[in-house]
Amino acid sequence: MTSPLLSIVIPAYNEGARIAGTLEKVVRFLETQSYAWEVVVVDDGSTDRTAALVEERAKTDARIRLERRPHAGKGWTVRHGMLAATGRLRMLCDADLAMPVEFLPQFLAKIGEGYDAAIGSREAPGARRFGEPAGRHLIGRAFNWCVRMLAVQRFQDTQCGFKCFRAEAAETLFPLQRTKGFGFDVEVLYLAVCKKMRVAEVPIDWYHQPRSKVRPMVDSFSMLRDVAAMRLNGLMGRYGD
Repeated sequence: MTSPLLSIVIPAYNEGARIAGTLEKVVRFLETQSYAWEVVVVDDGSTDRTAALVEERAKTDARIRLERRPHAGKGWTVRHGMLAATGRLRMLCDADLAMPVEFLPQFLAKIGEGYDAAIGSREAPGARRFGEPAGRHLIGRAFNWCVRMLAVQRFQDTQCGFKCFRAEAAETLFPLQRTKGFGFDVEVLYLAVCKKMRVAEVPIDWYHQPRSKVRPMVDSFSMLRDVAAMRLNGLMGRYGD
């Protein structure tokens, strides 16, 4: 069986209120494209109807697949999805579609230019934010400053939930990932820099979603702990060469 060009990996935890609409928008867009694709939804032990809704949709389209996992956190869910995907390119896509799916070709174009990964950025020149509370924005910028001091300096936005990887890059990076929570983005990008991979930032339009699972203050402290643990793992050689 020939691998599709693109896998869309959607981590989902209690997304029953919007997962059906998200799948509809993603599939509607992908059906206008000329390449083969698949959508892999990884359910992180949801307690609502998320998994059931995906299964119902998958019955009508074999290109949609559900992966069930015990609840462990977004990082572990993304890790499983990236390694379960079969596409030659693998696109992480948040279930809230805070970035319109129509921006997807810009990620594929960067990969086509020779980059190993392309990450969405809400801070790169040309990016636009809509409806974001000022407090959340300030917390995000403070976290990014800490990331630059502790881990990787070159990225203006590590936490955007839209990232695309070549299959070879994904299969190199994600087996090394140790972070189970929201701090996984920093770890994966830190590893990409260590592996001398080429990573492009793609400016996007980003729309604040009121029902986001991210709790800015609480999760920022948790992510900082993850970043500190990542640096310790690096210093102790736990990522290998």
